[in-house]
Amino acid sequence: MKSAYELAMERLGGTMQQLSDEQKEKLAAVDREFEAKLAQAKFAAQDRLKRAQADPEKIWQIQEDLEVELRSIQVQKENRKEKMRKEFNNS
Repeated sequence: MKSAYELAMERLGGTMQQLSDEQKEKLAAVDREFEAKLAQAKFAAQDRLKRAQADPEKIWQIQEDLEVELRSIQVQKENRKEKMRKEFNNS
């Protein structure tokens, strides 16, 4: 299965650098780290939703906050992986 990065590179006509197994593992470790952060954010939001006690305004705010947090985590992950890819290219 191709990553979003690989698919984007294909669409843009760019060339993909061949990554070593070690480099692939480093990128996979970043994926695992950020998947854990995503799960943690979701669990925390679920806990806050339980405590909101059917207050529509609180529920809406918790859901909005969660969406912002999830997007932020995704951006952080992609930024870290892109920085790593650049470092791989320079070595």
